[in-house]
Amino acid sequence: MKPSITYLHLLRHTPFFTSLSTEQLRWVIDHSREWETEAGSVIAKVDQTGASATDYWILLDGEWRVHYDGSTFPSRHAAPGKWFNIREAQGANCALITTEHSYVMRITEADMNTMLEKGFAFGHHLDDGRLYYGSMFHSNSQPLGPSGH
Repeated sequence: MKPSITYLHLLRHTPFFTSLSTEQLRWVIDHSREWETEAGSVIAKVDQTGASATDYWILLDGEWRVHYDGSTFPSRHAAPGKWFNIREAQGANCALITTEHSYVMRITEADMNTMLEKGFAFGHHLDDGRLYYGSMFHSNSQPLGPSGH
């Protein structure tokens, strides 16, 4: 992964951030880090340690897949799996890996909590993702698709 610049005009059109004001988008840019990745880049995995182990990852462009229990679960930037936090796996052995040239954003857990406290409109994205990851890690059924069914 290599550092990348986050541009406000592009972030404004990224599904996770479309409900934010210009002021909120600037706050996100000032409190996050964007990375450019190649296919096969490991973004997060269950055995990660340290402060970054609970960070939030947002897929800005491209595709990533959660590798879990012999299966892979792809997501693009408009799907419920467009964000990931290793806590969603609740200890399951998994890894989040890009499948093509992609751009991802890391937001620390503390900064995400601050954004939520400030009323940033992430709730429906986080809820959709939790439902998606819950179906992946805690049932024998396939994860819900983008439509939620």
